[in-house]
Amino acid sequence: MKERPRICVIDGQGGGIGSLIVKKLRENFEEKIEIVALGTNAVATMAMMKTRANKGATGENAIIHTVKEADIVIGPLSIVLANSMLGEVTPRMAEAIASCRAIKLLLPLTQEKVFLVGLRKEPLPHYVEELLQMLKEIINV
Repeated sequence: MKERPRICVIDGQGGGIGSLIVKKLRENFEEKIEIVALGTNAVATMAMMKTRANKGATGENAIIHTVKEADIVIGPLSIVLANSMLGEVTPRMAEAIASCRAIKLLLPLTQEKVFLVGLRKEPLPHYVEELLQMLKEIINV
């Protein structure tokens, strides 16, 4: 992993999940990482920017283009499911995210009819804490 990894946080709808992730990343890693907020819509992007992402971009082309340069992609499971988030995640977005070279850390949260067997259901803050621990191991902090 490079000295200052580029982490793309992807979210849609109101950006609540993404903004919590960005906030916790910034608290735990300060400026040791570059956080790029990628929203499926402007509301989600702005919510993540308010919690101190370094950069932000919105929409299908921005996501498809930016994940190519990511070291790590973080978001809810829905970001790799075509037509999820009430259609905000396009098939091209889902394909680009799923097939990019970056390490993907996906939270098992979805409003779709997708169930992950064998996982315990936890509140979002618990998943984010687990994500932070995993990320510390990945980037050796």
